[in-house]
Amino acid sequence: MQIHELSELFEEVQMQNILGDGKTFPDCIPKKALGEIQAEYLNTKTNPHFDLKKFIESNFTLPQVYSSDYKSDVTKSASEHIHLLWNVLMRKPDEAGGSLIPLPHPYIVPGGRFREIYYWDSYFTMLGLQASGRSDLIQHMVDNFAFLIDTLGYIPNGNRTYFLGRSQPPFFSLMVKLVAGASALMKYLPSLEKEYQFWMKGKDSLSSTSNAIHRVVMMTDGSILNRYWDENDTPRPEAYKEDVELSDQSSQKPQDLFRHLRAAAESGWDFSSRWFQDPASFATIHTTDIIPIDLNCLLYNLEQTLAEAYSLSSDFAKNQEYELLANKRKQAIIDFCWNKEKKFFFDHDFVDQKQKEHFTLASSFPLFFKIATEEQANSTVKLLEEKFLKPGGMTTTLSFSGQQWDAPNGWAPLQWVTFIALTNYKHNEVANKLKLNWMNTNSKVYQQSGKMTEKYDVWSETGEASGGEYPNQDGFGWTNGVFLALTKSAF
Repeated sequence: MQIHELSELFEEVQMQNILGDGKTFPDCIPKKALGEIQAEYLNTKTNPHFDLKKFIESNFTLPQVYSSDYKSDVTKSASEHIHLLWNVLMRKPDEAGGSLIPLPHPYIVPGGRFREIYYWDSYFTMLGLQASGRSDLIQHMVDNFAFLIDTLGYIPNGNRTYFLGRSQPPFFSLMVKLVAGASALMKYLPSLEKEYQFWMKGKDSLSSTSNAIHRVVMMTDGSILNRYWDENDTPRPEAYKEDVELSDQSSQKPQDLFRHLRAAAESGWDFSSRWFQDPASFATIHTTDIIPIDLNCLLYNLEQTLAEAYSLSSDFAKNQEYELLANKRKQAIIDFCWNKEKKFFFDHDFVDQKQKEHFTLASSFPLFFKIATEEQANSTVKLLEEKFLKPGGMTTTLSFSGQQWDAPNGWAPLQWVTFIALTNYKHNEVANKLKLNWMNTNSKVYQQSGKMTEKYDVWSETGEASGGEYPNQDGFGWTNGVFLALTKSAF
C-alpha cells in the first residue's frame, strides 16, 4: 500500500489542503505500517479534539525542501553558483523510502518541491553536467534510466510510485548520445528498443474502427503517429484537490478529464492552453485527442537512433526496418502538422481531423531534429522571431491563460531546443538574440535573488514568472543545465 491508496484519509488531507501543497503528503514517509495508521485514523477521527494536521505530523515524516540549509553567494557568478549547486541537488542511491522508487546510482533532482528524478528534465540537466565536466553523473543517470526501462518497461514521469502509468517526452536516446562512443549505442540498444515498444504498444491492434489505443493513433491515411496518455483515469495524487475541483467545473466525464490531465502531465507541459479545446477554459482540456509535434519528432529521433544502433550491430534488416519507420513518421509529421497557409507547425486534433492552429514553441522540434525543409524552417523562424522572441527569451505560447506553460513564461528546455533549431538552419543571428536575452534574464534574477528558477517571465524586464498549480521553484536542474550549455555554445 502507498499513501495515495489510503482512501478516506488521503482524500481528507488533500481536499482540506492540510499540508499546503498536494505533493507533500504523497512524498511523506510513514513512521509505521500504513495499515496501522489507517486503522488509527478510522478509530480516532470522530473524537471531538481530533486534529488532522497533528495526526499527520505524528504518523509521517514530512519531506525536506532540497536546500533548506543552503545559502547562495551572489558574489559568485551564475556559472560558479551552478557548478557548486550540483552537489546540493545530488541524491545518493540509498536515499529512498515511502513513495520513492529506489535507483541504483546517484542522480540530480530539479530542486524545490521536486525531490526526485524527472525524465525529460534530466536531459537538459545533463547538458549542464557535460559543461561542468561531470561525465560520472551523466553515466550514473543514463544507467538509472536504463534500470527503470529494464525493470518497469518504461521511464516513468519521475521515480515515485504515484507517477506509474505515465512517462514523459522520450529523451533517453539523446541522453545515450551524451555518453561517449559508438559502443554506448550498442550497450543501451536493448533499453532503447524496450522504450520504443512502450510508446508503440497496441500498434498491431489499430484499425479504421479502433484508430487509437494507448499512445498510438492510426491517421486517416493509415500512417501511425503518437499521443500522450496515462494508464490511469483517476485524479493525480500529487494534485488531487486541483483535479477534483476542476472536474466539478467541467462538462466532461470525470474519468475522461482525469485522463486528459494525466496525459498533459506526461507531455511535461502541465498545463498549457495548447491542450484545451477552448484556449480560455482549462475545463475543456482534451490532451489525448491531440497528435503533438514534439512527441512525434522525439519518436522520429528514437527510430533513427535505433536504426543507427542496429547498423553498428550489423543487424541490417532491423536497421532498414527502423529507417523506414523514421521516414514514414517524418512524412506524416509534415502531412498532418505543417500548415501551408500559416507556414508554421501545429499540433493535430485527430478526433476533429484538423490542426489546432495554436501557436506554440513546440514548432521548434521539427527544426531541432532537421525534419523541416529549408523553406519550412525559414518561414518558421520568421514567425518565431516576430511573435515569440521577447526581451527575456522565447515565450512558450502567445496565449495568456494563467497556465504556466503559456505566455508570459519561458522555460529552459524550450530555449535550448529552439536555439539548436535555429543554428541547425544557420539562423545564427536570431539564435544569438535568444541566447543573450535568456541568459541575461537568468543572470538578472540570480543577482537579485541568489536563485536560478524553474521558469521566467520573458515578456517583462524583471523575469519573475508565475502561473500554474504551485509557486515558481528554485534550484533548478534544467535551468542550470541550459545556462551552462549556452555559455559553452559557439554563438
